[in-house]
Amino acid sequence: MSSTRDGHLLAPGAAPAWLKPLVDNADRVPKAYRKRVPPDILAAITAAKATAKVTGTRRDAAVLVLFSGPQDAEPDSLPDDADLLVTVRASTLRHHAGQAAFPGGATDPGDDGPVHTAFREAAEETGLDTSRVRPLATLQRMFIPPSGFHVVPVLAYSADPGPVVVVDEAETAVVARVPVRAFINPDNRLMVYRDANSRRWAGPAFLLNEMLVWGFTGQVISAILDAAGWAVPWNTDDVRGLDEAMALVGDGGGYGENQQ
Repeated sequence: MSSTRDGHLLAPGAAPAWLKPLVDNADRVPKAYRKRVPPDILAAITAAKATAKVTGTRRDAAVLVLFSGPQDAEPDSLPDDADLLVTVRASTLRHHAGQAAFPGGATDPGDDGPVHTAFREAAEETGLDTSRVRPLATLQRMFIPPSGFHVVPVLAYSADPGPVVVVDEAETAVVARVPVRAFINPDNRLMVYRDANSRRWAGPAFLLNEMLVWGFTGQVISAILDAAGWAVPWNTDDVRGLDEAMALVGDGGGYGENQQ
């Protein structure tokens, strides 16, 4: 174990064998994240990040990237029941309404670093019993231009996280443990852009039965699949506007054969 600056203990050794390809290559996630961003846009993001730091407008946040699944599965095989905790924000919120996201949020003054922030927010949003969760690694801080947040994704694992639910309907519409294989399935993958003016900034997205995972969360999940070696070839030429893609949500009906 190694102690993080926020006083929590990261325990990469607590990861089951099937999750080690991700934990061992966590430092590759930022590069995989950036490779799908056009160079000029990446430069603009870097400049905005520097400006936020200089002007003191930087806003820190953290999200929990929680994987669940058996502890004793084969090391070279991703278990069918491995899953990832994802939420959908309430449609009434001012920012990122209706968007799929990892549980998480802004750092509070009393938080003892990103692990504390991610655990606190996840408990508040999903009722997660964080005593069942082991933090494995923190990823490099990522900047989200629209909100100005500097976000630290916290990789974590639980063999059994217990029940998770929507705690506050004013904040969260859906809480789901989504099979990792649903994200890997090339039939569920596409590229999404926000509007006609941002078509060339289309990013990886996932069309599931009750949510469209796109934007920052879609980018991070796509980068995780790449870094862990779980990704399979998919059609990156399937590029759709956000409204068109959102209209397809619900055509599934479950995380069944068409989703996994």
